[in-house]
Amino acid sequence: MSEEQDQDAVVSDNSDLRAVHDSMLDGLGQLADYFGFSKVMGQLYGTLMLSVEPLSLDDMMKRLDISKASVSIHMRTLEHMGMVRQVWVRGKGGRRKYYEAETDFWKIIRNLLTGREMRDVERAIQVMRDNSAQLADTITEMETEDQETARHYIQRISEMQALFQFAQIMISSVLSQAESMDVSGVSGIKLQ
Repeated sequence: MSEEQDQDAVVSDNSDLRAVHDSMLDGLGQLADYFGFSKVMGQLYGTLMLSVEPLSLDDMMKRLDISKASVSIHMRTLEHMGMVRQVWVRGKGGRRKYYEAETDFWKIIRNLLTGREMRDVERAIQVMRDNSAQLADTITEMETEDQETARHYIQRISEMQALFQFAQIMISSVLSQAESMDVSGVSGIKLQ
């Protein structure tokens, strides 16, 4: 029996390990869904995170009972997000690709915040700037009633733009503070 088969047997034969394993995959799937990603992405990340050794696409397909196409598509996304990486496995040549999970969680958070979240915030701010500018350029040509509505729009857009700019500052601040923090002892903090 190979090490991989042996590991699967231990997880499936031990009810405590199986319960924790399944609970973790379910929880990570729900967490991924909450943040707007696919549940499968969370489950794939969890599968790799809990695995003792790197896994191939076929391994993940069998463990989660999903199609290879789904595994492949979601793995590319996870790899692009910096949550998993392709690794070389000694003695397992051939064309199979093997993956392992990134376990530096601050690195993952930085990647997500600087990538998707910051781009979305910047895009929203730009849309608001463009819309305000469009109204400001054409307001004098509008009917009196429409001018009043346009001023109202400009005011509300300005308020929302300030909120998004504040969010941008907060994200940048959190990221710069996280760079200099030693969070190795954070797990010992009890939250009430």
